[in-house]
Amino acid sequence: MSVINLAIAGDLHGAWGDDDRELLLKVNPDAILFVGDLGEGDFRLVKSIANLPLPSAVMLGNHDRGADASGDQLQSQLAILGDSNCSWRLRDWDYPPISVVGGRPCSPGGGYFLTTQVKGVFGPVSLEESAIRIFQASQNASKSIPLILLAHSGPSGLGSEAFSICGRDWKNPSLDWGDKDLAMAIDLIRKERSIDLVVFGHMHHKLRLGKGYRQTYYRDSLGTIYLNAASVPRKGIDESGELLSHFSWVQFLDGQIAHASHRWYRKDASIAYQETLLNTAL
Repeated sequence: MSVINLAIAGDLHGAWGDDDRELLLKVNPDAILFVGDLGEGDFRLVKSIANLPLPSAVMLGNHDRGADASGDQLQSQLAILGDSNCSWRLRDWDYPPISVVGGRPCSPGGGYFLTTQVKGVFGPVSLEESAIRIFQASQNASKSIPLILLAHSGPSGLGSEAFSICGRDWKNPSLDWGDKDLAMAIDLIRKERSIDLVVFGHMHHKLRLGKGYRQTYYRDSLGTIYLNAASVPRKGIDESGELLSHFSWVQFLDGQIAHASHRWYRKDASIAYQETLLNTAL
C-alpha cells in the first residue's frame, strides 16, 4: 500500500522558528505545503522555509507582497524560495508522487485583484489570463498521480455566509470572498482531468464578527476536497502551559485521500488535539 503524508502550514504571520523546523522533522511528513502570509516580507523566515530538508511548495499571500510598489521585495522572496515557489507554476518532485500547481500569488481574495507589487514582478495579468496560467501549469502534471492546487485564497463558489470556507466575516454583509480566477481554472482543468485537493488559507478559522468558527473542509459533487488551513494564531498553549503548534494533515492511500485533519502538536511531536475532517483509512 502506497502512503503519502502531507503537512500543511496555514497562515504563519511570523509564527515560525527553529522549534517549528525541529517539530516538522520529528513529525516527518513526505512534503509540506505553505499557503502564504508567511511573515510580512521577513527574508530570514523565508530562507528558513526554503532551506527545509524535505520537499516543499510555497504560495505567498497578500501579507508577503512587500511594502515597495516596485515589487523588488516580492521578487527577492521568490528568488529565495527558488523551485519551492508555486506562483502560477507546477511544483513537481521525484518523491512523493504528487503534483502541486500554484494559483495567483499574494491574493487578497474578493474575486480578482492584482497588487502593484505582483504587477511589478509579473506584469499586468487579467482575470482570464490568470486562470489560463493556472490551467497551463496543470497541463505539465502527470495524470497518473494526484493533483493538488495550492493557493492563498480559495476559489469562489463555495458559499457566501460568514462561516463559509471562503466567506467574508469581517464586514457586513457577508460575501463569497473566493478567487474567481481559481474557480475558472478549476473548471478548465476538470475538462481534462480530476483535481484531488485544493489547499488554501487567508480566511482565518476563527470568525471576527460573532462567535464561532468557519467551515474549513468541503467535498464537492465531483470528489474534490477543499481545505482551509488558516488556523490563526497557529501557536497556542494547553492547560498545563505547554506550547502547541498547528499543522493541517492530509494522507493519501494508493493515490486517494483517506485522511484530513487539523492537528495541534506538542514539542515532542505527540498530538495534543486533532480535529478529524475525513478518515476512511483502515
